[in-house]
Amino acid sequence: MATVTTINDVNIQAVVGLAQKIQQEPQVAATEWRADVTWHEGFRSSAQIRDFAPVSSDEPKGLGGSDSAPNPVEQLLGALGNCLAVGYAANATAAGIEIRNLQIAVTGDLDLHTFLGLNPGGNAGFESIRAEVSLDSDASPEALADLHEHVVSTSPVGHTLKGAIPVSIQLD
Repeated sequence: MATVTTINDVNIQAVVGLAQKIQQEPQVAATEWRADVTWHEGFRSSAQIRDFAPVSSDEPKGLGGSDSAPNPVEQLLGALGNCLAVGYAANATAAGIEIRNLQIAVTGDLDLHTFLGLNPGGNAGFESIRAEVSLDSDASPEALADLHEHVVSTSPVGHTLKGAIPVSIQLD
């Protein structure tokens, strides 16, 4: 009889192994992540993250850009959706739940007054963000509700967006 090593194309042993290592050595959980951003011209820039191809950024034409890539606020929405997708895949796998399909639509409301200098001191960020999750699985509604609650309560990007965190931006 074959041993199942993946569910939802997630390496179960890697996830379990990391959790066990962190239980034994809590300091392993303290990680640092980095992105190095280079401005190209206009509103075009790119972020170099690890050894991956650069992630491009631009603004829509209506905001003065050339519309060659998603803008930073769209990337933020995408980061939340991608983080939730990782959470669903990891936690469904840990619970033995197979996902047939997962779609996450993330929408945010942003007023441009402050960004454009028309409301000094106002909120330049999102006023609200909504994520709608469509999850297709054979799991019971109760198991999916538990999975959803767990994913929402443990999402690093979700937690970052929900809470005030120290942000330091220095000019060299």
